[in-house]
Amino acid sequence: MTPDSFTDGGRYLDPARAAEHALRLVAEGADAVDVGAESTRPGHVPVPWQEEWERLAPALRRIRAEVAVPVSVDTRHAEVARRALDAGAQAVNDVSGLADPAMVEVVARAGAAVVVGHWRPRRGAWRPRTVRRHLERARAVLLAAGVSPDAVALDPGLGFGKTGADNWRLLAHLGTLTGLGSAVMVGASRKRFAAALGGGGEGADEMTAFVTLWAALAGAAMARVHAPGPSARARAVARALAEGRRDPGA
Repeated sequence: MTPDSFTDGGRYLDPARAAEHALRLVAEGADAVDVGAESTRPGHVPVPWQEEWERLAPALRRIRAEVAVPVSVDTRHAEVARRALDAGAQAVNDVSGLADPAMVEVVARAGAAVVVGHWRPRRGAWRPRTVRRHLERARAVLLAAGVSPDAVALDPGLGFGKTGADNWRLLAHLGTLTGLGSAVMVGASRKRFAAALGGGGEGADEMTAFVTLWAALAGAAMARVHAPGPSARARAVARALAEGRRDPGA
């Protein structure tokens, strides 16, 4: 719900079009729909929470009424999260890693699920163990506030203040996160570091699906994507391979 999203800015500002798109995503295989109203693309201009909520509210209510899958709100602002949860969202996707201190209380009081992303302002040299420490601390804060471990997911924040090499390093060592006791979500969809290997354009969703397959094999429970179909098929391959591993006759 932003005019400046890096992939589809302005296309779904109308609540009816947003709901139609959400239904299309579900038909293509999405297990949940994540709705946001502030772009976090490189060079984005931060939006006051009041403007963010004004953009978000009509579409969120329409989507929540029309889709059967869970709906999460993609926001860094605790007040937006609180209002969205009151309006029927079931989860918060906070790419900032709880930068707003009030977010913890909002999530805990609502009994909502939360995805905690890793994002720090400096670029480069983000080692898997460093990202793990940041996310481990955020997880501990949530658990201390009463949030269930099953309601917490961790996101290494691919592309957020990281170089291409950082992103691939984090993916290669994703197991450092999957052992923390909460689900891991990977968000590589249409991001430059992966899309570049596929030549950009239409190849971006294919490259996203390859990353989804790798992440699923490495233990990630979720992938946040723009085109569910290719990644849903990639996860089906991952499930089939996992079943093959459990075959006692191997």
